[in-house]
Amino acid sequence: MRVLIAEDQVLLREGLVRLFEDGGHEVAVALGSTDGLQAAITEHQPELVVLDIRMPPTFTDEGARAARDVKQEHPELGVLLLSQHVETTHTVDLVTLGGFGYLLKDRVLDVAEFLSAAERVAQGGSALDPKVVASLISRPGGNDQLEQLTEREREVLELMAEGLTNTGIAVRLYLSERTVEAHVRHVLMKLGIAESEHINRRVLAVLKHLSAAQR
Repeated sequence: MRVLIAEDQVLLREGLVRLFEDGGHEVAVALGSTDGLQAAITEHQPELVVLDIRMPPTFTDEGARAARDVKQEHPELGVLLLSQHVETTHTVDLVTLGGFGYLLKDRVLDVAEFLSAAERVAQGGSALDPKVVASLISRPGGNDQLEQLTEREREVLELMAEGLTNTGIAVRLYLSERTVEAHVRHVLMKLGIAESEHINRRVLAVLKHLSAAQR
């Protein structure tokens, strides 16, 4: 996997480079800001772009805005946002594009899980930090369909939002895959998501969940 990194903190940037390289991946370039990002993507053709949300010059949402621009120009490219704190601005819109991840920086400490999430995003999947998902869920103003979910179904939906497969959910919750499949089916039914051969129902469920939670 060829990776492009944009992170203004030197130590974290160098740490990410070492982490990916030790994991057998190639870091094409590591930038200290979003300046020249699009040119670097064109030149190096990465499979994954890792971006800090807060970068120069204002240290607000430069990374998130850059992620949106990258996905618009290169929809097939995986984009992984990193943040020190939970910031949900732009998250829902980016998730709709696929190949997107948003993790808190402390997740980097679990190297195996972090690399697994990065690889999943590079392959077109998703990876949302559990704390980000929990923050969205805990907000008031959810809709009636979400309120119909049982506690276990909410847990399953949270893990779907993180990007886990049924197998991954089964491992995390110590359940059989058949049980997880049943929970997923119930979640989709309760959220009123119809069968479709062309639309990923899991993604639709997550988006419906996140959109309702943000209102």
